[in-house]
Amino acid sequence: MKIGFIGLGLMGRAMVECLQKAGHDLVVMGNRDRTGVEQALARGAEEATSLTALTQNVETVMICVSNSDQVETLVLGDGGILSAVSAGQVVLDFGTSLPASTKKIGAALAEKGAHYMDCPLGRTPAQAVDGLLNIMVGGTDESFAKAKPLLEQLGENVFHLGPLGAGNTIKLLNNYIGMTFVATVAEAYVAADAAGLSRKSVYDVVGSGPIHSTMLDMVSAYMVDGKKTMEFSVANASKDLGYFRQMASDLGLENRMSAPSAAMFAAATESGTGDELVPQLIDWVSAQVKDA
Repeated sequence: MKIGFIGLGLMGRAMVECLQKAGHDLVVMGNRDRTGVEQALARGAEEATSLTALTQNVETVMICVSNSDQVETLVLGDGGILSAVSAGQVVLDFGTSLPASTKKIGAALAEKGAHYMDCPLGRTPAQAVDGLLNIMVGGTDESFAKAKPLLEQLGENVFHLGPLGAGNTIKLLNNYIGMTFVATVAEAYVAADAAGLSRKSVYDVVGSGPIHSTMLDMVSAYMVDGKKTMEFSVANASKDLGYFRQMASDLGLENRMSAPSAAMFAAATESGTGDELVPQLIDWVSAQVKDA
């Protein structure tokens, strides 16, 4: 299949490599960093000169960028995907976006007879290279049937969760739970520091009980042992928590628990910690205590 891929950051470039290994022809467009584009070109990909050229020359368009505003610009902006898409064409958004934005884009593409699906991702770029992602999919049964073979090449677990927007809804729920847990663990370890106790002693006790989880192990690898894991930035976590709060508001909900976590990640991002990995949030939390 000929596939157009937009956004070759850490995750996007790994997905492109996976698709190329599977034998697909790729037409690529980067965003800011050209590293992934150059790697894809070296493996035989083409580089598109415009969104119109990319869209008109492929069967499926894949988007992997950071936020809803970027996706809306790529699809709905002047010279965007919408202006060149054709009936039956498939457009897949692998970023984490606001469900309301996803539905707006999907409605515009549906008027052209195209298929649009939100397909946010779980797991890491290292797993993406080997087609081992978790993919949370929202869209019609017809759209899913068309996209499923490709999605199964990229993902070990592909969940069709419901209509358009369902993938992003569940991804935001997932990240809300995960990032609130990270914030809680970071503050717990810093409290242990203040009490003169080792972080490892906290991990040993908590990790032997019902709170033990993969997430606890991932963040403790850094917070206790100094090993960098979890390739997800503080800034992206802050963005997703903000999106979760917006989604909850759109649903008419007053979500109380997300407010402190969102405030913590936002403050860390604004302080210059945004490019650090999520488990490194503990360094920011610890610094706040020392500065108090």
